[in-house]
Amino acid sequence: MTDQSVRLGFRIGYLGDEYHGSQIQPDVKTVQGELIRVFRSLKWLDTSTSEHNLVLSSRTDAGVHVRLNGGTVRIERELWDALTPRKMIRALDDRLPKDIAFLDVVEVGEEWNPRMANHRVYRYRLEGIEFWKYPGEQFSEWLQMFEGTYDATNFARLEEGKNPMRTILSCTPWIVNGRTIGFEIIGEAFLWNQVRRTAMAIHRMSIGELDPEAVLRAIEHPEIEHDFGVAPPDWLILWGVDWDILPLPKTRDEPRHLTPPPRGPAVERTMRKRWREGARHELKNLLYQEWSEIGELPVVKHDTIS
Repeated sequence: MTDQSVRLGFRIGYLGDEYHGSQIQPDVKTVQGELIRVFRSLKWLDTSTSEHNLVLSSRTDAGVHVRLNGGTVRIERELWDALTPRKMIRALDDRLPKDIAFLDVVEVGEEWNPRMANHRVYRYRLEGIEFWKYPGEQFSEWLQMFEGTYDATNFARLEEGKNPMRTILSCTPWIVNGRTIGFEIIGEAFLWNQVRRTAMAIHRMSIGELDPEAVLRAIEHPEIEHDFGVAPPDWLILWGVDWDILPLPKTRDEPRHLTPPPRGPAVERTMRKRWREGARHELKNLLYQEWSEIGELPVVKHDTIS
């Protein structure tokens, strides 16, 4: 790092339904693109070049929400010293779209790589998918099949040259108010679509469309192609990314209120459709409440004039 510039690590959250994913792309609205636009409008980035140095940690698809992601950016040291984290966050908050929350920022060293995290946490609300039905105690056993280190080729959209070996540290039920609404999966890193393809396999087992043995074979024999489909992005949340210098903040005390879907023989398709629309808003509200508690900054006491 030069004396004239400083490298910053920051954390953000966002709602994904208005963006074509997180990573910058030509001619479409993305989260990274919005961040670069605002940084440039504030003249915090070098405008003499088309290159940028604002990088995000985890890539997310269009429609996927994020409680906590992270990244790095480089700015002039003189500017950083004048801004302070509090002023920087407030200035960005005034200019970013309301569905992007710039949560906190710290100075980091040249060696810190936001893509190299301790682990990442995703949550998927399976009950948002049509016909979801909690299968009982065997649900936890099915989730455990996805734990461990294995070739995840059959549960990913594999990019050329990408190593398919992934380590899943845990895969457990997501429980709210005593009701299992989906699952939480924690891993060191994930392949493209891995969580959504895992979610679809779990959903299809839960409604009886898929035999658990078939899923186990797909895990144990990646050389034999299996395609169980891709679950919708609406119900997926990147819950957080954990680093040594930016540890993942604890979740607010559970339970949270998330309305159960309508049940019973008299329930109409239109009723389930309306419930899903309301449930989408509930997830967004959940994230806004989480963001309201993440990123507390130290109070700066000003000297009083006597």
